[in-house]
Amino acid sequence: MDIPPLAEVRRLTEKKRDAWWTVLLVDPVATPLVRVVARWPRITPNGITWGALFLGLGAAVCFWFADWKWLLLGAGLYHLSFILDCMDGKLARLTGRGSEFGGWLDYVFDRIRVLACAIALMGGQYNKTGDIAFVWLALAVVFLDMLRYIDALQIFKVRHSMRKKIKTRAKAFRRAQEEQYGEQSGDNEAGLAFMEDLLRENPTADLDNGDETAADAEAKRSADGVQPELDADGQPIRKKEVIDLHVEFKGRFPWYGRFRTFLLRHRIRTHLISGIEFQMAVFIIGPLLGAVMPVTIVAGALLMVFELAIIYKLLLSTKDFERTLAKYPVPEQPEQPVIPAQPDGSPSESAATAESATAARQ
Repeated sequence: MDIPPLAEVRRLTEKKRDAWWTVLLVDPVATPLVRVVARWPRITPNGITWGALFLGLGAAVCFWFADWKWLLLGAGLYHLSFILDCMDGKLARLTGRGSEFGGWLDYVFDRIRVLACAIALMGGQYNKTGDIAFVWLALAVVFLDMLRYIDALQIFKVRHSMRKKIKTRAKAFRRAQEEQYGEQSGDNEAGLAFMEDLLRENPTADLDNGDETAADAEAKRSADGVQPELDADGQPIRKKEVIDLHVEFKGRFPWYGRFRTFLLRHRIRTHLISGIEFQMAVFIIGPLLGAVMPVTIVAGALLMVFELAIIYKLLLSTKDFERTLAKYPVPEQPEQPVIPAQPDGSPSESAATAESATAARQ
């Protein structure tokens, strides 16, 4: 295949938001390497995933010996393993050879690598020092790594559910408006846009718009004498209404928007201590500094702080979700009285006839 220039490879393969460790210490190496290996079709994304696993297991072997030279070698192998772990996805995006199975393989191998390295690193330190605290640290590292991914999955499900419910409610509301006023709004879902999606394209989208709603913007344009844009049929183009489920959070922390924008302009996400930084602290920084226990404890505490912040942000988003649903009241349909039909020979008519006959005999 024809390999595009490096700048184009970066655009195609690098995420718009990523961990700061990846942006600063991995992408500058991984992206040029992906451009090189893409020339050989025999090198597949799944093959690179296997290579990342083997390097990770090699790092675990080095960690087990617990000597400072082995710790340095293990830290280096772990970083190389993570570089390959980033390269498999980049190669898949560049060549179009990604697969669902490849995504599963990458996730499972990541968990195996963390498990093996945690047991080897802390086990080696326990054999060397006899300190039982390293056994508990091994359990804590595995637990926190799994907690991070489980929490991320559940938060994604909740946010997806909120968005789906908002779309459904807005669609029902607009249908009710059409039935009541005879207006036609076309695609009921086309008029909605979520701020999270806009921020992926423009990190300053919410700062540019502020708290101005679509209705406010339209009224302002009308007051200024600006004619609305027309479609091919000469009808005004309906502007999408932007739904922001982080208004409550940004209202309590007004500095967050500027801070986030600064980071996103450098492709760094605001979740500064995620699972990636936690792993790098435990398996690279700790061994390099010869301070496995203190670095692991500090990294674990920081990871929990950021996880709790994300959970708190989700809690505030649910309040924005409830307020958004309230903006789309769906009128209840009045219940129509049900008059049962009385066909010939129906039970009610037969009962009335029998009652009349009884009265006549009496």
